[in-house]
Amino acid sequence: MLKIPKKIPLVVLIQVLLVLGLGGQDRPRLILSAAGVENIRGAEGAAPLFAEVLRTTRAEVDAEIAQGIFVPVPRDMAGGYSHERHKKNFFILQKAGNLYQITGAKKYAVYIRELFLRYAAEYPKWGPHPTQRSYATGKIFWQCLNDANWLVYASQAYDCVYDFLTPGERALLEKDLFRPLADFISLDNPQFFNRIHNHSTWGNAAVGMMGLAMHDTELVQRALYGLPNDSIDPNTLDNDGGFIQIEGQRQAGFLAQLDYSFSPDGYFTEGPYYLRYAMTPFLLFAKALANNRPDLEIYAYRDSILQKAVWALLHQTDAQGQFFPINDAQKGMSWKAREVVAAVDIAYSDFGRDPRLLSIAAEQGRVLLDDSGFAVARALAQGLAKKFRPPSIAYRDGAEGQKGGVAIVRAAGTSDGELCLVMKYSAHGMGHGHFDKLSYSLYDEVGEVVQDYGAARWVNIDQKGGGRYLPENQSFAKQSIAHNTLVVNEASHYEGQVKLGEAHHPERYFLELAGEAGQLVSAKERHAYPGTELHRSLVVLEAPSFPNPLLIDVFRVRSERENQYDLPLWFTGHLLSSDVDYVSSTQRLAPLGTAHGYQHLWREATASPGGQSAQMSWLSHGKFFTLTTATQAQDEWILARGGANDPHFNLRHDPVFIQRRRARSTTFVSVVESHGRYDPVSEIPQHPFSGLHSVTLLHDTETHTVVQIQTLAGEYWTLALANADAAPESPHRVEVDGEVLHWRGPYLLQKTTS
Repeated sequence: MLKIPKKIPLVVLIQVLLVLGLGGQDRPRLILSAAGVENIRGAEGAAPLFAEVLRTTRAEVDAEIAQGIFVPVPRDMAGGYSHERHKKNFFILQKAGNLYQITGAKKYAVYIRELFLRYAAEYPKWGPHPTQRSYATGKIFWQCLNDANWLVYASQAYDCVYDFLTPGERALLEKDLFRPLADFISLDNPQFFNRIHNHSTWGNAAVGMMGLAMHDTELVQRALYGLPNDSIDPNTLDNDGGFIQIEGQRQAGFLAQLDYSFSPDGYFTEGPYYLRYAMTPFLLFAKALANNRPDLEIYAYRDSILQKAVWALLHQTDAQGQFFPINDAQKGMSWKAREVVAAVDIAYSDFGRDPRLLSIAAEQGRVLLDDSGFAVARALAQGLAKKFRPPSIAYRDGAEGQKGGVAIVRAAGTSDGELCLVMKYSAHGMGHGHFDKLSYSLYDEVGEVVQDYGAARWVNIDQKGGGRYLPENQSFAKQSIAHNTLVVNEASHYEGQVKLGEAHHPERYFLELAGEAGQLVSAKERHAYPGTELHRSLVVLEAPSFPNPLLIDVFRVRSERENQYDLPLWFTGHLLSSDVDYVSSTQRLAPLGTAHGYQHLWREATASPGGQSAQMSWLSHGKFFTLTTATQAQDEWILARGGANDPHFNLRHDPVFIQRRRARSTTFVSVVESHGRYDPVSEIPQHPFSGLHSVTLLHDTETHTVVQIQTLAGEYWTLALANADAAPESPHRVEVDGEVLHWRGPYLLQKTTS
């Protein structure tokens, strides 16, 4: 009998127990727990959704077992046979492990054993993947990232069949497969493992979870704290960047990922698309640590940062549950993704059982096949769900919350419409960042109204560059003109250079999410262009006289010299009309420019609106929208479309409206208005025309800007902004056309008679 000395530190005791391999009878204990298995068995009737997932998973895995075992020599990139076969293998391994524990059917454990032994026989024969297309080439896959995916899921399967395997089989698998793969991901590829990036999160989780499954404390420590600082040459990193220098030392490992990937609010600096992807290793490794290393108190780490991250992820979605395509992102990704299913289930079971999460789980229509999923399914059957209603909210960016952020403004009109504004004034976002400071996108209850392009990539579609990011992602999708923000002299922010972008960030000027008439967000950018300051204020105006909220956009630019300014609006849908005569290019198209994304835009039409308020309307999602702008005498309007210099048709041919102006310092003012619907069945349009008469810039100085909106019904709305002093109690006085405006704070928004 083992005698344990008294007063031994808890952490040392846990490490000793892990090394000695005690507690084997408590398997599984990585993600699925032994207690959870006992709780689930025979109780599926109390959780119908879980029972359905169990049924479909058994059918899926049984079909794979019937087909046999396939471990092809690695050859293909994403979307190719070998890639997809190995990917399916790791998913089936994990599912089979859970099925073995829940059902007790030994055929699942036998399948896992045979598949693992086949990999153990083949893996030592494989060198680096033949594609050689990654900064960190894998062995099983074309990049180490996917090898780490494999190990994250394989570790769960190994945990589930650990006691089924003989000691000799475990020794063989650990010597020839698991430990070599963990070392390859970490020691052999420090440029992958030892940085702050979603790739490294997967690497840390893979090594750590397999370390826990194997009782290998060295691997667990490596995963938590990274490799020694001198193990990586920053020059070996590709354009993804992603390492952090702090007081002369690079911080790495899972705990550093938690420290530096998130702001104190839970915002992930790479954006929601990649947070969705990274939540799996973050939460799975954290759950494994909570089950096996309670001394770390990982769920409480950094003021419960993982819990904040889950809510931040869910809040960054439109009315359809699709993630805002901030930075590199494939559109259409939503909370129905398997990673978000895991996030919702684990958050519900481990972070306080918030009933709002259950309504999301109901929409997802599936749960994890483990303790967490069973808890969610049983709570759904008990009718405990409450509606998830995401609020207007602002997130800070940067580890200390001092690198700008993202504001999400939600408003509902008096009709059945909905408006959601997303303004981005965040840090660059490392290698996945785009050059779009002070940009915005706009959504209604159906989807995008004013869009962000997202990424130029066809994920896992082999015919499109092997599923990788396409060249046009760099040459167009990341460039400033591909977003709804100001572009100076046809050059992207920070000259389109990542290192410059990472060195600077905008600053929020003021935020108001509880105003009586509207919600406002304002931010400034001083470094995108030398000697030029950008200042954008966006207002969502809600009033009974407007059936849907209005978006007011005031974009000020101050420069030391005269420049060409382009303000694009990437509207979705079909152009209907304009009150400005435009000349269309009906016979021959030419690119709008030669670089910084302009080379990918066809110039389709131009117009000279003159010094007046002008309008353009379009139809999107069966709804009518109108842009009303305050124009100047020398302004030029450009209608353009993506697709130029795109010989392989990698880009979407989306339309864009560009307002162009030459000036030293100037202010663009515009309003986006939703004002009616069209039913293709009845073929009857309702309120197809704008309700606005004009938008006028009444006053514009270094200290104050005043805008007036006039409706066709004779109403006037006045927006006054303080440009230099945003203090809440600061008094302001502006005289406009003989009328004096007085207010306190950064803005005044009021209805007037003239």
